[in-house]
Amino acid sequence: TTEPVVVSRSLETVVARALEIGKETNGLLDVTVGPLVNLWSFGPQQRPESVPTAGELAAAKAMTGYQHLTVENHQLQKHIPELYVDLSTIAKGYAVDRVARLLEQMEIQNYLVEIGGEMRIKGSKPGNQPWRIAIEKPDTTQRAAQRVIEINNAAIATSGDYRNYFEEAGQRYSHIIDPRTGKPIQHNLVSVTVITETCMDADAYATALTVMGPEQALAFAEQKGLAVMLITRENEAFKEYTSTAFQPYLQ
Repeated sequence: TTEPVVVSRSLETVVARALEIGKETNGLLDVTVGPLVNLWSFGPQQRPESVPTAGELAAAKAMTGYQHLTVENHQLQKHIPELYVDLSTIAKGYAVDRVARLLEQMEIQNYLVEIGGEMRIKGSKPGNQPWRIAIEKPDTTQRAAQRVIEINNAAIATSGDYRNYFEEAGQRYSHIIDPRTGKPIQHNLVSVTVITETCMDADAYATALTVMGPEQALAFAEQKGLAVMLITRENEAFKEYTSTAFQPYLQ
């Protein structure tokens, strides 16, 4: 349907922020790319791992576009009946924020909340020790830390394409879809970590910057004053790039 539907305040908050960041990133965060994610066999409607045809791609792309979704007066409205809204790039971060808010309402001022790798941290560990967070090495063959940072009173999220992908005819296909092309990203940026005040924003920006690629992502981070660490794969080795706002975490 294209009729407005009354939704919860939580859903309204998450969709509204997703649309704001969608506009801010020129559509690189797009919560309507579900048909494309499914087409490339990375969604809940998993298909055999195969590359879609140009016709299938065009048909799925015609059913996407964050600009076809609006939210106002506690109502959500789709302007294409088939539009598919998938909030997996932002809702996990919002859930972390909600848990953190509940803890603070209980006057708990020292905590680490983590859901699926997205975190919000405040205060210190038992023994008045700082929280130390490992950013994972984006290596498909092992679980190891690329870097360990100390963080306080902030949220952190990491997006990467090194766990969820498939290969066909020697080509690697990431689960992260570029809304501009309808295809998996093809650049060498393999991990993006973002530190912000809210985990909802960290979650969403990490995905959008991953789509951008290293040069555009770093320029965007500097322009917005975001604390960002990028890891690229260059000549079979990993290389780090950090924004100015991330530098204090490297001390």
